[in-house]
Amino acid sequence: MNHALDRRDVLKLLGVATATSCLPTAGADQADEPPRWRMRLSTSSIHFMGLPIEQACARIAQLGFEAIDIWSAHDNCPHLDDVAKRLKGEGLRELLVQHKLKLFAFSVYRGGYARYAKLLGAAGGGVAIQGSTGPCKPEELSQTMRRYIESLKPLIELAEKHDSYLAIENHGHNLLNSLDSLKAFVETNTSPRLGIALAPYHIQALKASVPEAIRICGKQLFFFYAWQKQEGAKQLPGIGSTDMAPWIEALARVRYRGYVNPFMHGHPEPEIMAAHLARARDYLTKCRAGLEGV
Repeated sequence: MNHALDRRDVLKLLGVATATSCLPTAGADQADEPPRWRMRLSTSSIHFMGLPIEQACARIAQLGFEAIDIWSAHDNCPHLDDVAKRLKGEGLRELLVQHKLKLFAFSVYRGGYARYAKLLGAAGGGVAIQGSTGPCKPEELSQTMRRYIESLKPLIELAEKHDSYLAIENHGHNLLNSLDSLKAFVETNTSPRLGIALAPYHIQALKASVPEAIRICGKQLFFFYAWQKQEGAKQLPGIGSTDMAPWIEALARVRYRGYVNPFMHGHPEPEIMAAHLARARDYLTKCRAGLEGV
């Protein structure tokens, strides 16, 4: 048996999990007594953007995160384009197997999903996250949302082709921003391949309820940033002042199927960033442990 075949067999046996592991089977929702919700944690490669993707994966794995969100060139993060040029899909799969990480997402705010769709599929599939479009007048929301989701059909077809999912992030001064816009999205969207990446930072900027936003998204919530509207490291769970226990409870009650992803903008040195993420990890774990009955 040649080396290439050995490698493929190892990948099959160890199984880098795809985004389908973040989505429920029909039976899970129909069970009379669903199992206790298990919180799973990921984090984003951009937190270690000064390191090569191999070292970023090593850091994230060492911190005990189960999965990774790999970023394209926002803030000049090199990781996803480096993977595309150098590692390709199979190389990324091998890297993740080496570090016992699952692939949760590609964040493609720079470049867009279409540019990376084939790579995401070749790496095993996952969630691709991008922004929406510009805002509209409140009275035009329903019609504008219908047109916007219609415009996503080519990307949804790509997601189907490459066994992946597309998540649209809410953001200030965008179409997907307010609680009403989340409702309009959920009511309009009929594709199981399309959902929402919820950024509480921007919900808090509107002085709106994050648990309510989670409830609105429901089964269409594909990605969740554990991210609060504060400065510097205080954006992270357990470092800033936000009590995220109600967020975690809301995620449990909608049976959120993805990973909880502590996040911040800003680029401390790797050792400092690792310490911040360890603190965020421990805080989120404590929040989950304190919940009863979900």
